Amino acid sequence: MKVRDIALARSGDKGNRATLSVIALDPAHYPLLERVLTAERVRAHYAGVVLGEVRRYTLEHLGAVHFVMNDALAGGVTRSLALDAHGKTLAFAILDVSLDSDLP
Repeated sequence: MKVRDIALARSGDKGNRATLSVIALDPAHYPLLERVLTAERVRAHYAGVVLGEVRRYTLEHLGAVHFVMNDALAGGVTRSLALDAHGKTLAFAILDVSLDSDLP
């Protein structure tokens, strides 16, 4: 099972910082997202894209986990030549993470 099977995701930007929210489609799936989507796992998933610290915020009342990823947008929208300087496609990438906690 993958994140996409139980959640949706949204991402955005502010300067050279990307934000990412993963929201359970069913509140019953929130504990699984909270357990599997650690800051370390998310940083490893975005290795090479996110170069700085990743902070995780749990939002149980919303059934969501939120991540702030620093040094993630090659300098930000006004400085980057990246195709996705806004970080919008980062949400799609997290949906491919396996929910088997033993897998990377």
